[in-house]
Amino acid sequence: MAIEILMPALSPTMEEGTLAKWLVKEGDAVKSGQILAEIETDKATMEFEAVDEGVIGKLLVAEGTAGVKVNTPIAMLLDDGEDASAVAAPPTDAPKMDAAAKEDAPKGYGQPAPAAAESRAEVRPAAAGARVFASPLARRIAKEKGLDLAGVKGSGPHGRIVRADVEGAGVAARESRAEARPTEPVVAPPKPAAAMPTGMATETVLKMYADRPHEDVALDGMRRTIAARLTEAKQTIPHFYLRREVRLDALIAFREQLNKGLEARGVKLSINDFIIKACAMALQAVPDANAVWAGDRILRLKPSDVAVAVAIEGGLFTPVLRDAEKKSLSTLSAEMKDLAARAKTRKLAPQEYQGGSFAISNLGMMGIENFDAVINPPHGAILAVGAGIRKPVVLADGTLGIATVMSMTLSVDHRVIDGALGAEVLKAVVEALENPMAMLA
Repeated sequence: MAIEILMPALSPTMEEGTLAKWLVKEGDAVKSGQILAEIETDKATMEFEAVDEGVIGKLLVAEGTAGVKVNTPIAMLLDDGEDASAVAAPPTDAPKMDAAAKEDAPKGYGQPAPAAAESRAEVRPAAAGARVFASPLARRIAKEKGLDLAGVKGSGPHGRIVRADVEGAGVAARESRAEARPTEPVVAPPKPAAAMPTGMATETVLKMYADRPHEDVALDGMRRTIAARLTEAKQTIPHFYLRREVRLDALIAFREQLNKGLEARGVKLSINDFIIKACAMALQAVPDANAVWAGDRILRLKPSDVAVAVAIEGGLFTPVLRDAEKKSLSTLSAEMKDLAARAKTRKLAPQEYQGGSFAISNLGMMGIENFDAVINPPHGAILAVGAGIRKPVVLADGTLGIATVMSMTLSVDHRVIDGALGAEVLKAVVEALENPMAMLA
């Protein structure tokens, strides 16, 4: 029986994608784990792997096709001995199943990897002695994780266990135990007011500039996502702003000394590396501020997962440096350089640019002295960093002098962090940058 290969959800927020390139052709035999295609999401170009074995019977979507919805059939996979001529493309005008029907329907090949609770594998005991059907890749992952496949329910064709099932099995088991514990009822938040208008209608703007030479620039997936998320952020997040100046002279001298000692290792620390470390330390010093907004609750994180904005052509990424408080300055520097380089070629995996509780946006190298950054939901705050400027200051002894001063603005989500708490975070960042040797402790 032919199996539909569906457009996968390669990130939790992906709704559609572009089938950039097929790496197989009709009639090719494929194995589990083989790369079938390259798919462009709103943020990156990613490889799509096979989760089962068979022969490609028909390619339903041509290379370069944009706007392919998640779970749309893109190819057909044949069983051994099945004739490709018997494969008919599924109707494109078939009515969509409602949620209940979809839950009861058999799952097709290419079902998206678990990105939400309802798609995680269910763990239940299998009958003693029953045969377990699993793909080779799933068996290998289960062996590495020490999982018993008899306790995993398969979501692949005919109940076969695939990679997504074994990757989500441990999570599902923990969640089922957590659900068994009594919890206090959660009060639903009030419904938000009607959505605010997003601007003038397209037709109105086109008429306004009809007599002026112009170029229409179509929105790609990244620009659409940026527009939607930042509009949502400014409409729904109650921003407030805290501003501080930090004197960089001690940090500049300390950085120069460190870089001389690290030159033989090919390491060159930037001011931004110190800012990342200072923010990671501040989140540990003020743990209540290491938090994100989760709709009807606040999630307080234990590690300092710090996101850093990276400008690329047509948009930006915010790759996340996980467990930044535990890493040395040289490790953070190397990791940041790697993430930034791969961001510019859109080669980051979703887990590398999603998550974190706090972000940094640094425009100092472009000469911007100060600015206010927009919070990237669900983060609790974002630090806008300006350029270091030589200016007159009052020194500790009361005399006038010259110092390199950098302006910083902390944009804060008032639902997550109150004013005094935000002030503590910014104070901790300033203290770390003005006493940089503490970052080596």
